[in-house]
Amino acid sequence: MKTKKKNKFIKNNVGFFFVIPWLIGFCVFKAYPFLSSFFYSFTDYNLFKGITKFTLENYANVFMNAAERKSLIITFKYAFMTVPLKLVAALFIAYILNFKIKGVNFFRTAYYIPSILGGSVAIAVLWKALFQDDGLIRTAFAAIGIEMPHFMSNPSWALFMICLLRVWQFGSAMVIFLAALKGVSNDLYEAASIDGAGKWTQFFHITVPLITPVIFYNLVTQLVQAFQEFNGPYIITKGGPLGSTTLMSLLIYNNAFTSYNMGKACAQAWVLFAILMVFTAIAFWSQKHWVYYADEDGR
Repeated sequence: MKTKKKNKFIKNNVGFFFVIPWLIGFCVFKAYPFLSSFFYSFTDYNLFKGITKFTLENYANVFMNAAERKSLIITFKYAFMTVPLKLVAALFIAYILNFKIKGVNFFRTAYYIPSILGGSVAIAVLWKALFQDDGLIRTAFAAIGIEMPHFMSNPSWALFMICLLRVWQFGSAMVIFLAALKGVSNDLYEAASIDGAGKWTQFFHITVPLITPVIFYNLVTQLVQAFQEFNGPYIITKGGPLGSTTLMSLLIYNNAFTSYNMGKACAQAWVLFAILMVFTAIAFWSQKHWVYYADEDGR
């Protein structure tokens, strides 16, 4: 009888046993670090000296300390520059590639490749080689007598160049937009054409409203990615010049693995997490005012 019950229990819970390895990995590598970082954020935990006191200064410094406050502002600037530009570029290119033109598959692939390579270390190094003071761009223009700005050593330009690298990676968003555009019925465009609507009118009054769910999805995902950007500022400028490209992610890294101040780094990470949660909540709240979802009848 016990053997039958045991076999029945195993049979009814066999799926759970397959999930156990994932659960162990999640608890060890995700849940535990997540919760422990919250605990350490209230301490002065040093990687080598341990914890000597509990404090709220880590959170207060994010907003009161000049360097940390500047980094937070720069992160906002970076996110609010890159996300709109990237979405506009992705939608514009997707709209063009949605037309039946010769060699369209080649262009779709060519525009998608930067999204695969753009965040890599090699491409960041290449970007630095192109736009640094003695880089290819300034050298080429200097050869024809044109003096270009100091892109990487000028605080006014450095952040913009880092943003440009991120915008260049619009391929993934473009592919999603392209799939959404192909889902818009041609009957709507034909009806609009009969009524005398031009291409731009059709785009803003038919295309955009019908793909707003995809715009919303790309907005949220790109916003999260922008606030977590690290490769570009770290590899290209190291946060300079004068801290003009020190995003919060880079500041967290410097505190954690350069100064070994894990407590401060954990607090900054949680502040960044809270900011992302707030913006995501705002985005979800706002969607009822501008995102169009077809009802159950498909209208």
